[in-house]
Amino acid sequence: MSDDLRNVTNMPWEEKPAGWHRPLWRFSGNPVIGRNPIKKAYGIYNSAVIAFEGGFVGVFRADYHAGNPRLHFGRSPDGINWNIDEEPIEFVTQLQDGLESEYAYDPRICKVEDTYYITWCNGYHGPTIGVASTKDFKTFERLENAFLPYNRNGVLFPEKFNGNFAMLSRPSDTGHTPFGDIFYSESPDMEFWGRHRHVMSKGINWWQGTKIGAGPVPIKLEDGWLMFYHGVMSTCNGFIYRVGAAILDLEKPWIVKYRCRDALIGPEEPYETTGYVPNVLFPVCALTDFSNDRVAVYCGAADTFTTLVFGHISELVAYIKENSQLS
Repeated sequence: MSDDLRNVTNMPWEEKPAGWHRPLWRFSGNPVIGRNPIKKAYGIYNSAVIAFEGGFVGVFRADYHAGNPRLHFGRSPDGINWNIDEEPIEFVTQLQDGLESEYAYDPRICKVEDTYYITWCNGYHGPTIGVASTKDFKTFERLENAFLPYNRNGVLFPEKFNGNFAMLSRPSDTGHTPFGDIFYSESPDMEFWGRHRHVMSKGINWWQGTKIGAGPVPIKLEDGWLMFYHGVMSTCNGFIYRVGAAILDLEKPWIVKYRCRDALIGPEEPYETTGYVPNVLFPVCALTDFSNDRVAVYCGAADTFTTLVFGHISELVAYIKENSQLS
């Protein structure tokens, strides 16, 4: 990860509230993006933000009033107040052979070398991982889908491994992913993917017993990769999505070194427990400022809102190691 993305000194931030005992805490100004943020959409959530040219840009999931989600571009001077385009992103490359998207949601942005890659859950006879690239956030080039349906939560690493791109994903079915495990894959060219490795299973305890999925782009530490993820629990009243974290091996990132036993934070506030899909806190992207030991994580809330949570990197890493449970 480049230094300009490791040390985003102007990122959104609030100190931990007095008396708060958990390693992540909420922004007092949540939700950052509320209901009906643009004319086409009733909600924007589960979206990707990255620092760019002194400010911030984002690729946003916009759920239309007809119900179908699309990807929209937005800019912000401070990562909090957003100007989001009313029209969806138009890709300059229209793929042949009927590969148009039926829908697009839950994007991530990852910078690898000099290129920004966008991955998302793409509708192609079922959910799979769509891919696009840009260098300037003005022109977006559509690439081939990474995997066969069915797959969700495609998250790239910001570095190559032995010359190959690397991606985390969660193979699934057409429903709500009963498979539920995270896998690792590599590609020499962002088109052909292989070297698939199992990373983590669902089910080591209740809060992540139904399914798990990678969240923000993994964050490089001295001794591993910090991976935030969502864990899902099934209850008599439906699913509950919480935020967890693990540390993956630095050289072989399909190996889990530490995995937090307890969820770091979960839905408690009204904007997290009440919305189109209640009881969801879904981590999607993170900004870091290693120079000041800070991380800001953007989350989707209740499949309706965009929110922020904050933490100190050193405190999070210590908490994960001290409370690790691998099986």
